[in-house]
Amino acid sequence: MIDINKIREDFPILKREIGDKLLVYLDSAATSQTPRQVVEAINEMYYRHKANVHRGVHTMSLEATDMVELTREKVRRWINAESTEEVVFTRGTTEGINLVASSMGEMFANGDEIILTVMEHHSNIVPWQLLQRHKRIRLRVVPIDGEGNLNMAAYEDMFTENTRFVAVTHVSNVLGTVNPVNDIVSIAHRHGVPVLVDGAQATPHMRVDVRAMDCDFYAFSSHKMYGPSGVGVLYGKKRWLSRMTPYQGGGEMIGNVSFEKTTFAELPFKFEAGTPDFVDVAAFGAAIDYIESVGIEEISAHERRLLRLATEELTKIDGMRIFGTSAGKGAVLSFLVGTASAYDVGLLLDKLGFAVRTGHHCAQPLMTSLGIQGTVRASFAVYNTEDEVRRLAAAVGRVSAMLS
Repeated sequence: MIDINKIREDFPILKREIGDKLLVYLDSAATSQTPRQVVEAINEMYYRHKANVHRGVHTMSLEATDMVELTREKVRRWINAESTEEVVFTRGTTEGINLVASSMGEMFANGDEIILTVMEHHSNIVPWQLLQRHKRIRLRVVPIDGEGNLNMAAYEDMFTENTRFVAVTHVSNVLGTVNPVNDIVSIAHRHGVPVLVDGAQATPHMRVDVRAMDCDFYAFSSHKMYGPSGVGVLYGKKRWLSRMTPYQGGGEMIGNVSFEKTTFAELPFKFEAGTPDFVDVAAFGAAIDYIESVGIEEISAHERRLLRLATEELTKIDGMRIFGTSAGKGAVLSFLVGTASAYDVGLLLDKLGFAVRTGHHCAQPLMTSLGIQGTVRASFAVYNTEDEVRRLAAAVGRVSAMLS
């Protein structure tokens, strides 16, 4: 079991007061807080190693390059990729998905079909709709049941001779549903169809093995993993990345440039145009070190305890509706209480020191399918405590009484 007091000492922001109330941060699904070890890694880069990477022979450039490439190797190990050639640094999950939609999209033809799910974040919907400006592709959407589980029978039935791609979230940022991605990938591969998995809500909370999953692409973000913002990763199988054209052009991603023709760099650099955010990439390595020092299995167990307690306590409140009740769900709890609007509940909770998310959570099609406009969402991380959960339940009860 983790030492929660020791963990919380690593996050000075948790000592902040909102008004006269001690902060209870329950919005980690949007962005996690950052431990001092990662902030110190950022400072170290700026104070001692700031120099452009992959382009210089001087000492500082070589040091910065080594630190970036060390993070790439840490990521490779973290997700069990076969090679660092399969690890592309991006600005976040969104850019990773856009990269695949743009580059893979060039291989699609009019009439091709892409399978998504109703629980997708907008970042795994809009890029495919943008592709429809250039290709007359069709999006097919897998529904869910009352608990928030994917209808796998419907998924299997969606494959046709025109199916070219599947893009699915690993964990729903609203429902907490952990999708059976191994089965999703296996079914798609039986039809010869590649799969992208949006792992933004999975990598902070569970062990991810892309080779065991056998997915073709996997995208995730640093800022949800206790790391810096503006850094993400796209994993792609080498055989696909080798076939894909670059998403952006510029420096670093080239082999040779003339006004007549340009050749591209080897993987993964052909997808990393321009000067990367090398400071934050290096610090992302410190975030991975931090998670490993605590233990991802220990983090998962701690979050499951918090989720279980939160579910038990919140369901005692009259009029409580929880959205997403699948077995083994992730550490998010989306709810409405009585007839109160999510916005009003969130605003009053903020006055009591609780940072929760309200609204559609960038998942409007899911909200439409649920027949609601939005929810209040509490999401948990390694630094949250059982006492905070109990205080949240008491605060929600108080707010509910005020708004009834």
